[in-house]
Amino acid sequence: MQNFEFYNPTKIVFGNDTIARLTDLVPSDARVLILYGGASARKNGTLDEVRTALGTRYIQEFGGIEPNPTYETLMRAVEQIRTEKLDYLLAVGGGSVIDGTKFVAAAVNFPGDPWEILLTYGQNIDSALPFGTVLTLPATGSEMNSGSVITRRETHTKLAFKSSHVFPQFSILDPSKTYTLPQQQIANGVVDAFVHIVEQYLTYPVGGMAQDRFAEGLLQTLIEIGPLAIAKPTDADVRANLMWVATLALNGLIGAGVPQDWSTHMIGHELTAAYGIDHARTLAIVLPAMLNEQRKQKHDKLLQYGQRVWGINSGSDEQRITATIEATRDFFERMGVPTHMSAYNLDNDAIDLVINQLKAHGMTQLGEQSDVTPEVSRRILIAAL
Repeated sequence: MQNFEFYNPTKIVFGNDTIARLTDLVPSDARVLILYGGASARKNGTLDEVRTALGTRYIQEFGGIEPNPTYETLMRAVEQIRTEKLDYLLAVGGGSVIDGTKFVAAAVNFPGDPWEILLTYGQNIDSALPFGTVLTLPATGSEMNSGSVITRRETHTKLAFKSSHVFPQFSILDPSKTYTLPQQQIANGVVDAFVHIVEQYLTYPVGGMAQDRFAEGLLQTLIEIGPLAIAKPTDADVRANLMWVATLALNGLIGAGVPQDWSTHMIGHELTAAYGIDHARTLAIVLPAMLNEQRKQKHDKLLQYGQRVWGINSGSDEQRITATIEATRDFFERMGVPTHMSAYNLDNDAIDLVINQLKAHGMTQLGEQSDVTPEVSRRILIAAL
């Protein structure tokens, strides 16, 4: 196991009817901007609960943050904060709203062009406004990490950044707020969390026994509860476990001291930026083809994954690896998430654009071995057609 440091200051407040805790968590003299996405937070009463819990604090709102939050929209929030002299942010929504809030928090007092935050992957962030979150969609884990992904609509560019300055101060996780979510969003959330775990687990052995077993347990939990989350939308135990697994999938713990991949995400980001496909669905497209392309480099961990997670023990090594990859693909398909580009009417012409974007964004040495070149990415996408 490699040397590592683990730091995560986010306070988690988990359980039903926990939004009322905002009265204790947000400073009493804060000038608050509530950020949210579409109309669902308003329709299901979550925004009303938030306002009630904030009491007499000065409050403004900013809605309309997209499922793939855009730089253009978020800069309007930045201007509102500067004009109205607001000093505390509260994200109410899923990962996209939280990611957008992280960017806004860093951009408000940034001394230069805020787009530089993305171009330097967050390395030039010296401070950020404090913020908390009220999570309504389990998927990205953004409620307990310091990462964010933002799209620039003008250039179809989707970039990530990370900074210790943009950890949420707290995150309220109320599983009951997920009961009314559309089936597609729940399916996406399961797949998103699953691939987050795989990106940190399916690399090569380094003796990270605790990390491996933790990751395998989380994967097995998603396999068990994923279909139930669709079939039983108001099952409190299922939704609570889904929400907590999605948080644990990307809070840094299972990735501490072990190599990480993230090539599936980088290629998937370009598919989303170019064609507007849901983030989780691009991951489902890319991952099976990625694992097959990298079956030699990931040989040992693929066998371990197949045995411990899917119970695949018979056959030659190559047969077991093939069965493991197909089990992964089948799980995504059973969740109603397609695993081929053709499901989105994309063909070979789409591949050229994605490869050119990968090159333009410096994504030419991806993966835990830095061996996923544009040529390898092309082979992966061809296999994913």
